[in-house]
Amino acid sequence: MNIAQTSFAEVTAQRLQALAELYRLGQVSEVMDRTLEKLLAYEAELCQTQLNQLQTDLAAFEQQYQLSSDEFYRRFQAGQTDDSIDFVEWASLVQMAHNLKQRLKLLTEAVKA
Repeated sequence: MNIAQTSFAEVTAQRLQALAELYRLGQVSEVMDRTLEKLLAYEAELCQTQLNQLQTDLAAFEQQYQLSSDEFYRRFQAGQTDDSIDFVEWASLVQMAHNLKQRLKLLTEAVKA
């Protein structure tokens, strides 16, 4: 992270701490509550859209190489594949999908809470 990103992250963290404190104290307005709920739902929707696209891309690799992404990634991590452009891209997509699934889980749990 560069300095600007660090500062942005720190400011955002401070804002989130203030928001958490307001919730803890029961000092949140209905507008704040609805806004936060809508924000989380919107982010979850965006994340799901991105994940759907990644899954389409992964399916294309799976069909091309007749191998599941899980099995491919296991082999890739074990060094049992070459470092062709396709395999590096496929591995990147698997990692991205994994990260999006984690993010989506957090967001959907937050929306349901």
